[in-house]
Amino acid sequence: MEALFEPAASQPAVTAAPPPARFNFAAHLFQLNEARAAKTAYIDDSGHTTYGELEERARRFASALRTLGVHPEERVLLVMLDTVALPIAILGALYAGVVPVVANTLLTPDDYVYMLTHSHARAVIASNALVPNVRQALDTAEHDGCQLIVSNRASQASEGEPLSSPVFEDLIDAAAPAAKPAASGCDDIAFWLYSSGSTGKPKGTVHTHANLYWTAELYAKPVLGIVESDVVFSAAKLFFAYGLGNALTFPLSVGATAVLMAERPAADAVFARLTHHRPTVFYGVPTLYASMLVSPNLPAREDVAMRVCTSAGEALPREIGERFTRHFGCEILDGIGSTEMLHIFLSNRAGAVEYGTTGRPVPGYEVELRDESGHAVSDGEVGDLYIKGPSAALMYWSNREKSRATFLGEWIRSGDKYCRLPNGCYVYAGRSDDMLKVSGQYVSPVEVEMVLVQHDAVLEAAVVGVDHGGLVKTRAFVVLKREFPASEILVDELKAFVKDRLAPHKYPRDIVFVDDLPKTATGKIQRFKLREQS
Repeated sequence: MEALFEPAASQPAVTAAPPPARFNFAAHLFQLNEARAAKTAYIDDSGHTTYGELEERARRFASALRTLGVHPEERVLLVMLDTVALPIAILGALYAGVVPVVANTLLTPDDYVYMLTHSHARAVIASNALVPNVRQALDTAEHDGCQLIVSNRASQASEGEPLSSPVFEDLIDAAAPAAKPAASGCDDIAFWLYSSGSTGKPKGTVHTHANLYWTAELYAKPVLGIVESDVVFSAAKLFFAYGLGNALTFPLSVGATAVLMAERPAADAVFARLTHHRPTVFYGVPTLYASMLVSPNLPAREDVAMRVCTSAGEALPREIGERFTRHFGCEILDGIGSTEMLHIFLSNRAGAVEYGTTGRPVPGYEVELRDESGHAVSDGEVGDLYIKGPSAALMYWSNREKSRATFLGEWIRSGDKYCRLPNGCYVYAGRSDDMLKVSGQYVSPVEVEMVLVQHDAVLEAAVVGVDHGGLVKTRAFVVLKREFPASEILVDELKAFVKDRLAPHKYPRDIVFVDDLPKTATGKIQRFKLREQS
């Protein structure tokens, strides 16, 4: 088959066939899994759901949306925990041609007011535990009759919710399965994801039906090697672009089984799933891997069944990756994706992992590093990362200024800084708006952080620039491991540790010990909040 892209010399040709012009991703998944009706698709905290049950309940929900008066192309906000109800809602909406907007479950009522107003959602589905925040947002937001639907409510009266609020599960039980999917096209709007807000107000990122298809074809199957016999578990939640691929697109594209966890992904909760359900594919983030390795409850290698792991959201420190592999005998494939590209487009490969790098471009994607004038930079030089590939979003909804700055023809400007090594691997240098100019020379906060976490006492670190009499100086916020007390001696030791490993102007002038670092729900450090504290 002819390649869809002109491959680089070091990359194999891409041979995945494009989806047809008329294409509904939910219907595509249901057709792929017709012969697997009895196989378990999801395991959540309440039990198992087969592929047959998943399709039936999703198609019933598609009918229920039509009964509620929600039409194709209109939005439904999903504020739902990671239970099987969320994939049912997403797939049911896609099947009906309705646009699911999957929202972070850890936000404030004010955040939901913004999303409800911005998306003009016709309905919002909220997990029972999240109803108070959503109800408060609905009472505040200006909306045209947005309906609240409550999921996982044993008794409507039990939480004081008005009896007028429909129950998600009851709506499904009362509806007949939709006979056929909406006549969607591969380039039709399918769903939105809001950016994580690591640099400020989130943006509504608009994706198509085909975008989901391409992430499975270009990354999940050839890079992860995911197959039907796999059991997968993503600590990253479904509202995160990374988690949506991990726990929905990828396993359902090959007929695998996915484990879902409603609670926050603390180390012990993750260990319980790794040892009980024994997933073969595990998806994490660097902060989680670090906390797992320092936990006294870290499982033994023989107690888990992981064959491959992935990491995204932040650069994975070399030391964390190497320690994890030594303990479990399992590699972590560090990669980078984005809400705009939907999933990972730069990644390490199994059997050829180079910890400390983000690996090489995923075949089917092209990347370029450019300077401030838009010209390509040489190997070893830091440049702005641009990406081209078939899973790129269409735009930011109702945000022309940001859309024009990010979506540049076939290319997307990521906002990340990288350099490419002579061997073709890419090394993360930080966000473009986080780069610091100290003593007239650029400093990558990530580079300093990667050195700090190599010290035995340091669990996590984040570096920002602060104003010292009109000059920018670096300040490091450091989380220590439990057995190391904070002291001035340790401050001096950490400064010397960095000086010994990096150019002199890069060491942090100030070091502040903190209990934790501000992060988005997807694990990204919110450096702008640290700058506000400085």
